[in-house]
Amino acid sequence: MKSSLFALLFLSTLCGRVFAQAGAADTNVFAHSTEMLVVTTPDWNAIDGRMQRFERGSANGPWHAVGEPVAIVVGGKGMGWGIGLLPGNADNVRLAQEPVKHEGDGKSPAGIFTLGTAFGDAAQALPGTKLPYLELTPTIECVDDARSSHYNRVLDRSVLDRSGVTPDWNSSEHMLSVGEAYRWGVVINHNGTVEGPGESAPKPGGGSCVFLHIWGGPGHGTAGCTAMTPDNLEALLKWLDPKRKPLLVEMPQADYDRLEGALRLPKLANAATN
Repeated sequence: MKSSLFALLFLSTLCGRVFAQAGAADTNVFAHSTEMLVVTTPDWNAIDGRMQRFERGSANGPWHAVGEPVAIVVGGKGMGWGIGLLPGNADNVRLAQEPVKHEGDGKSPAGIFTLGTAFGDAAQALPGTKLPYLELTPTIECVDDARSSHYNRVLDRSVLDRSGVTPDWNSSEHMLSVGEAYRWGVVINHNGTVEGPGESAPKPGGGSCVFLHIWGGPGHGTAGCTAMTPDNLEALLKWLDPKRKPLLVEMPQADYDRLEGALRLPKLANAATN
């Protein structure tokens, strides 16, 4: 019952696993995707960065930039390697001195991630949105209590109550109460947020409730999400197409440059610098 409840809330847009769980990273990482977001920052501690959209006509074809890069912010404490499609223990991915994301550390996750549902406080999705849409109501919560069996899940408490499921968490984000920042958003599938075939369960303490959402302005870091202007987020919502299996690539510029060739990442123009 629990799985079906969550499935109603999270209609996933997952692509197939494209990385081995350990050892060397698969160099054909984007074989199943024709849409990609690339987010880079100047270094691990930076808050401000940029996002560039890319697309291609067919799998394994060349990537082409869509529009100009736009300004974004990440966590108030920068970034740390997160849990996504790119295993942190794969050869030459995470260097020994680089940080790892943990619950409550104020860092955005670095790595490669699929995307889940769009969400917002409106009854209907933004016109043109192709992702599945979740309306935020007063009972929608994202559980950030690492001891809960529902850790890192977005769920509707009223549905659980009607089903006789007892909440086992002491901490959660009441998403509607966040206000303007969550007027529109997109779930980043970090640490198993989205349930589905082949998905691992969230790792307790690995970080939770990570989204794309509206920012508070340049220099205003998030609690661990990636944020941007309302106009840029709306353009992104209209562009993302689950049929094209979009991916988010997010990491400091130096790591992107280091991994670009091995992972066949597109060349970035005017890279983010201090």
